Amino acid sequence: MSEVANAYDASRIQVLAGRESVRKRPGMYIGSTGERGLRNMVFAVTDRAVNEVLAGSASCVHVTLLPDGGVCVTADGPGVPIDQPEGIDSPDVEALLTRIRFGSAPDGRRRVTPGFCGVGPFVVNALSSRLAVAVQREGVRRVQEYARGVAVTALSEAAPTTSGSGTIITFWPDSEIFTASEFSFDALAERFRELAFLNRDLEISLADQRRPSESSAVRFRFPGGARDFVAFLDGHTAPPRDPEILSFEREDPQMAGTVEVALRWHDTDDQRVRSFANSRPTGGGTHELGFREGVTAAVNTYVRKHQLRAVTDPDLDSNGIGAGLTAVVSVKLDHPEFHGAIRDILGNAEVRTCVERAVQEQLGRWLEGRPERAAAILDRATNGTHWQ
Repeated sequence: MSEVANAYDASRIQVLAGRESVRKRPGMYIGSTGERGLRNMVFAVTDRAVNEVLAGSASCVHVTLLPDGGVCVTADGPGVPIDQPEGIDSPDVEALLTRIRFGSAPDGRRRVTPGFCGVGPFVVNALSSRLAVAVQREGVRRVQEYARGVAVTALSEAAPTTSGSGTIITFWPDSEIFTASEFSFDALAERFRELAFLNRDLEISLADQRRPSESSAVRFRFPGGARDFVAFLDGHTAPPRDPEILSFEREDPQMAGTVEVALRWHDTDDQRVRSFANSRPTGGGTHELGFREGVTAAVNTYVRKHQLRAVTDPDLDSNGIGAGLTAVVSVKLDHPEFHGAIRDILGNAEVRTCVERAVQEQLGRWLEGRPERAAAILDRATNGTHWQ
């Protein structure tokens, strides 16, 4: 092959920007062009609405799957700003839908960390054959429509209204992009239920109107937080012999955040530990390591204090202690650090020590007040004995 044919210089570099880059490589922004990608489209819009509720400016979020394949997301917040002054970080409605904003929301323990790349509604707009937004503020309702990320109407006033404020975003995924066309109701409901467990103040509903004869709707709100989450997880197994769930929440300045933990042992061989950082599911990390180390330390400290094993016996290991354990570990940090190929591993080093200390203290007190239960946990960890 000639040198001319092999030549590679700046003239051969193709630069893609904005909506063009999203439509060219959608998987980079939403994970896939299949059903998983469709779900991430919904989450990219609902995360913004959920954060309005967590900030105290909205009370609920409603998501509706429409008969024509669209999705409508409604939040009764103040409504996205129409004209935002220069220098203000939060975008107005047109900037929200037409400008790429990686990590679209600032860090903060009171915010849901955006999923996947965190680019928000802009990507949804670019990958939708049609998107309509309605903003209601100060008694005026304004509407605008887009096609594949490009505005086809100006932001214009509709009929005046006195029915409050809010933002409605309705979108129709582009069939030229996606290989799947059906949203999974169950998968969406699972994530919304999870968010409601992790955020006591959140109310979120999901309605399926795609087939009128089979329409369904669910509403999620869990004032018990992680405690309710553990009860739900245990509801899918044999009833627990120990009805009491240990739960606590603690703020720790050392890790610039809070930790919420709920746990209970049950009479099966399964161990289920679910971990989250800023309401984002994690595949492990410093918070989960700290939790496991805290549980192991609390049980072994109790055993040594009460001389329940010979001095020469080794400490019980985490696998034995964890048999039959259901737990939820949720940290909310001002500045979370995620590692891994899909950024699902929490990396904040100080979190490990803080979570371990909190779990060891709380579980240690719990064991001291329940010697019969402590003995059963010890027997199970030592001999694999199921509770009677």
